[in-house]
Amino acid sequence: MYTITKEFSFSASHQLFGLPDEHPCSRLHGHNYTVIVELRAMDLGACGFVRDYRELNAFRTYLEEKVDHRHLNDLFGNAFVTAEYLARHFFTWCKDRWPEVSAVRVGETPKTWAEYRP
Repeated sequence: MYTITKEFSFSASHQLFGLPDEHPCSRLHGHNYTVIVELRAMDLGACGFVRDYRELNAFRTYLEEKVDHRHLNDLFGNAFVTAEYLARHFFTWCKDRWPEVSAVRVGETPKTWAEYRP
C-alpha cells in the first residue's frame, strides 16, 4: 500500500456552543488550522504516483476562497464546528474529487489533532 499526504493551512474563527460559560472555547476565538490530506493506493498510476500532488491544489483553492479568514459558524451553520466536524467535512470534499483519499487530519494547535478516517 502506498500512502501520500499533503499539508494545507488556513485561519478562521469559531465558537462552540453548549459548553459551560467558563470554558474558553465557549467564547469567540480563532485558530491557525493545519489540514493534512492522506491518499492511499495499492498500485501507482502511469506516472508512478498515487496522485499528482499538483491536483490537490484544488483543495488549497477551496480553503483560500471559501474558508480562510471566515467565521466557521456562519460558514457551516453548525453550533459544533469542531476539528472533528471539519475533518469529516474536508474528507467528504476531497473524497468526492479523489477516490484515493483515506483520511483527513485537522489541527487547531501544534499539539491537538482530529482525524476522520472511515
